[in-house]
Amino acid sequence: MTAAAAERPGRTAVSAWRPRVPGVVEVFHARFTEYAYPMHVHDAWTLLIVDDGAVRYDLDRHERGTPHDTVTLLPPHVPHNGSPATSDGFRKRVLYLDGTHLEDSLIGAAVDRPDLPDPLLRRRVGQVHAALVRPGDELEAESRLTLVGERLRAHLRSRGAVTETPRRDPVLARRLRELLDERVVEGIGLREAAGLLSAHPAHLVRAFSGAYGIAPHQYLTSRRVGRARRLLLEGGSPSAVAAASGFYDQAHLTRHFRRLVGVTPGRYRAEGR
Repeated sequence: MTAAAAERPGRTAVSAWRPRVPGVVEVFHARFTEYAYPMHVHDAWTLLIVDDGAVRYDLDRHERGTPHDTVTLLPPHVPHNGSPATSDGFRKRVLYLDGTHLEDSLIGAAVDRPDLPDPLLRRRVGQVHAALVRPGDELEAESRLTLVGERLRAHLRSRGAVTETPRRDPVLARRLRELLDERVVEGIGLREAAGLLSAHPAHLVRAFSGAYGIAPHQYLTSRRVGRARRLLLEGGSPSAVAAASGFYDQAHLTRHFRRLVGVTPGRYRAEGR
């Protein structure tokens, strides 16, 4: 993961990086109070949420805006600009996506309906960003992004309400669980798993969650924490156990270990019997 950040107090703060998540060209977080984008284009899809303030922009010669509770999707190759719509500016989080999740045939629909008032979609986009800022949680980010892409496509293909119908597939769910059990330490990406199991990534996530009541990334993390507990009780140091259990680093282990066990790995090891 490469990252870049810059800040001018009270005016501008930006952070940008390219995560190890298929389909994501760039992650961009920014706070602007005065800066206005001129007309420009991207060769990627721009998925935008505004956390504070509001943005006004022109797309295809139509003036648009980004209310706080919407998700904005700007298609590639279509000129647009952007400027603060409030005196305090705005704070935004952006994902630039390649064609993995959204095909070019949807560009026209995105030009017509770039702002999507969908609280569930917005929450899911926020969850993707939350996972992307945590090294080691790439499977979670990839899984959540797959569901975001599915919902975006549903919006662009339909003018009515978007609904999600769970599709049961216990055999596929079991096969994914077996694959995750085989890859506890080394892990596996969602796209690779989907290829090995000949399934669409979104269907894979939904089938597993429907069968076991837990998302694939949560299941894998639980298995890794279980392995870490055993290694800690055998006397392993938290840093060594993190690497031996499939975690990105000791901080990654500590975050998930405390959440699932209630104490830090160091305390668990010190007080273990």
